[in-house]
Amino acid sequence: MSLARFDFGVMNRLHRDLEHVLSESRPVALIPRVEVQELAERYVLRADLPGVAPQDIEVSTDQGVLTLAAKRSTGQNGTVSYQRRFTLPDDAQANDITARSSHGVLEIAIAKTPKAQPRRITVEAA
Repeated sequence: MSLARFDFGVMNRLHRDLEHVLSESRPVALIPRVEVQELAERYVLRADLPGVAPQDIEVSTDQGVLTLAAKRSTGQNGTVSYQRRFTLPDDAQANDITARSSHGVLEIAIAKTPKAQPRRITVEAA
């Protein structure tokens, strides 16, 4: 399965423009930039979540779907929330997923099922 990369630059500009127009008096939707990368042994998903504390991030899997949910306090007794779902590839190991948040960037590593390697079988004499 090949993964397509989508540029969220337009959405990021729209988010900034909305934030400017509405000022800080109203919460603006949390629309993080997400990048998915396929490596030899795993998939890596990175999401920009500035201002979101690690305890306000939830990552879960169910029936081959990875769900990322986050909420950020607006400082005015309100919150903005985000939820996105990703269909896991067939070779993803749903029981071997790690997530870590550092400096506003969430990184999720999804292990791949090792591919069967060719091997030579010795023929024995009967």
